[in-house]
Amino acid sequence: MNDLVDLHLHSTFSDGVRTPTELVAMAKGLGLKAIALADHDTVAGIDEALAAGAAAGVEVLPALEFSVAYSSFKDVHLLGYLLDHRDLQLQEILKEFRDRREARGDAIVNRINEKLATEGRKPISSAEAAALAGGALGRPHIAQVLMHKGYVRDMQDAFVRYLLPCDVPKRYFPMEEALATVQRLGGIAILAHPTTITNDRDTLSRIIDELSAMGLSGVEAFNNVCSEQESWFLRSYAEKKGLIWTGGSDYHGIEEGISMGTGRGTMAIPYSCVTELRRMKEERV
Repeated sequence: MNDLVDLHLHSTFSDGVRTPTELVAMAKGLGLKAIALADHDTVAGIDEALAAGAAAGVEVLPALEFSVAYSSFKDVHLLGYLLDHRDLQLQEILKEFRDRREARGDAIVNRINEKLATEGRKPISSAEAAALAGGALGRPHIAQVLMHKGYVRDMQDAFVRYLLPCDVPKRYFPMEEALATVQRLGGIAILAHPTTITNDRDTLSRIIDELSAMGLSGVEAFNNVCSEQESWFLRSYAEKKGLIWTGGSDYHGIEEGISMGTGRGTMAIPYSCVTELRRMKEERV
């Protein structure tokens, strides 16, 4: 086993296609020392991942990826690491989000069925997609049903032809609420793939400064959407500001060319990122 990690993975409990146990087995096969299960707006798969990790000798960090709105920016993603995922208040908050997510999935299926009807094709059902999900129904699960029916060639085709045109907006956490929740649960808040907010470095620097004043602890400098230059800018800016930096593949199992551990092929996240996360958590106790 090497000293590399992947701190951003998704399972069937949100919009990934691998179970937490399967993700741990993959990490073991790749020789990763640690992983973080960071499903969208749910912690339902963490206990399974922790048990599988203990059995396989792979360190698993509890994590959660919040879908957040900040200022005029929508769908900002905030990672909360090493938080108390069994907290009852958190469970209630996430249950509300899960219920809304299920309703969104049903609404997307209804829109897709309207489109299928115009094409002379039989409808799909939410139940078929939900059967593929370990937790909340996500768009990749709907895409898999479309693939199984032979309506699309692959995942990308499903999104282009049906899921994007038939999408329904989702609800977002206010940034203040998400940061406060991570802090209350003893976690470490990291801004996920920051360049998806904006590629303008001045604007992004300002946002990071504002969020760090609100409780942000670091940035995900290495990810599958940043260029090499952007990643090194984020790392150097984090170090300049006294923030920590992390990295992860954001692996769902559906993106062409993205692999666990290495992202698009060049990612190599050191175990020192885990050490820094744990150090910061211990300092706050």
